[in-house]
Amino acid sequence: MTDLIAARCVFALHLGFLAFVVCGGLLVAWRPRVWAWLHLPALAWGVWIVASHGLCPLTTIENSLLDAAGVAGYDGGFIDRYLVPLLYPPGLTPTVQTGLAVLLAVWNLGWYALGWRRRGT
Repeated sequence: MTDLIAARCVFALHLGFLAFVVCGGLLVAWRPRVWAWLHLPALAWGVWIVASHGLCPLTTIENSLLDAAGVAGYDGGFIDRYLVPLLYPPGLTPTVQTGLAVLLAVWNLGWYALGWRRRGT
């Protein structure tokens, strides 16, 4: 039972990290000096994982805990398992996934630009 609870905690952490990667630029626009140093590495990691079609270590940890709890893990990554069925069209290609990585970077860089512009005024 402890392993299952730990797996669910890793899931929640993973989901929170993903939300921070996607929306952290909003925090940077609000307080660049406070959030940029945390968000930039998270954004770089998120863009790299999506663009390289890699597997996040949190997925491996979650699957290991699920296995220890006697629950079947899942193939692929966190995004493939939980978000692709909800957000992405069927037949997601590597080209589309790379485009999503670029979109993620551009989206957040726009918020960074706004934050730094506001900071300068």
